[in-house]
Amino acid sequence: MPSTRIEPLKKVLAIDPNDEVAWFGLGKAHMDDGNFEEAATALRQCVTVKPAYSAAYFALAQSLHKLGRLDECRTVCATGIEVSTKNGDAMVTKNLEALKLSLPL
Repeated sequence: MPSTRIEPLKKVLAIDPNDEVAWFGLGKAHMDDGNFEEAATALRQCVTVKPAYSAAYFALAQSLHKLGRLDECRTVCATGIEVSTKNGDAMVTKNLEALKLSLPL
């Protein structure tokens, strides 16, 4: 069953396409639905709108991992680790590092 959060978030984004919180929420809602392609699109837009949004890098990396796009996942992990370290988001850094280490070589 599709998330009931998707349509309201799309309405917010129609009003303000630069609302990084709405992009993040939309990405997470798509992840919850198992729609990782749409999730990746929304989360990529989130980090485009706000490049310092640490948690969005982790969610984007998770989505790319689920899609089997491992090279992109590695790149997003590396960027996310830089951003989250700079922001002092230790938990996000730890999660990104663990995901990156779990990827096959």
